[in-house]
Amino acid sequence: MNILISNDDGVFAPGILAAKQAVEDLANVTVVAPDRNNSSVGRRLTLFKHLKIDKCELEDGSEAYSVSGSPADSVVVGANYVMDVKPDLVITGINQGVNISCDITSSGTVCAAFEAVSLGIPAIAVSLFMDPKTSYKQDENGEWHIDYDFTLTKKVLHDLVFKIIDEGFPKGVDLFNLNVPSNYESEEVKITNLSHKMLDKQVIDNTDIEKKDIFNYPLNDNQNDEDLIMITPDLVKEYEKGSDGYALLVEKRPSLTPLNVNMTSESLKDW
Repeated sequence: MNILISNDDGVFAPGILAAKQAVEDLANVTVVAPDRNNSSVGRRLTLFKHLKIDKCELEDGSEAYSVSGSPADSVVVGANYVMDVKPDLVITGINQGVNISCDITSSGTVCAAFEAVSLGIPAIAVSLFMDPKTSYKQDENGEWHIDYDFTLTKKVLHDLVFKIIDEGFPKGVDLFNLNVPSNYESEEVKITNLSHKMLDKQVIDNTDIEKKDIFNYPLNDNQNDEDLIMITPDLVKEYEKGSDGYALLVEKRPSLTPLNVNMTSESLKDW
């Protein structure tokens, strides 16, 4: 089996190495990913513009390719240019953050998997939800860092790919969206449906006292421009039973959502 792995966090993000390590005993693995972070870019494609592709080396010494484009670009380049044979499966991730609900269409991770399906390749988008209560830790010098514990995510991803190799994709399923909590209470995977939404979005400006630290955090060259606003998201706290959000954030267990890229509403026959 030949597997292409990409992501939206960038080729040197720890999650893509974890994804490779999870499945490299099951298949031939090729890694092609953006050269920098491309979170929340959706399915953006770079058409009729030059892209730079470079060979690079992951932390374990293995070969990978970086692309100066989006996650969807990286999947196209990997499948149609880098690999000698068409991949049997595309894995996107392991994303460092949550990707659930109908908001997944903004996710570079999930939309890279959508792009794989458009190329005729089944896909798995996989994300690690890092609970801020347990994922942020201090070292002996008091410095804060993020503890990326991919242990359970790698195990679930490995078992899922093994099952796909053995049984194939279920009929009518184009891709799986897998989310695993870092602070889990159960390792048992639950098959779920998409929640209505993941994020409540607000627009703030420099008059917002409550979020002034976020607004004034140095991010861009135009930070001192007067007419600046910012969209800030808050994670939704309530989810319906059976949904990906409920499994991940309430039951604190891995959520596996089977998806089909055909978004046609079949119920409307006459209007």
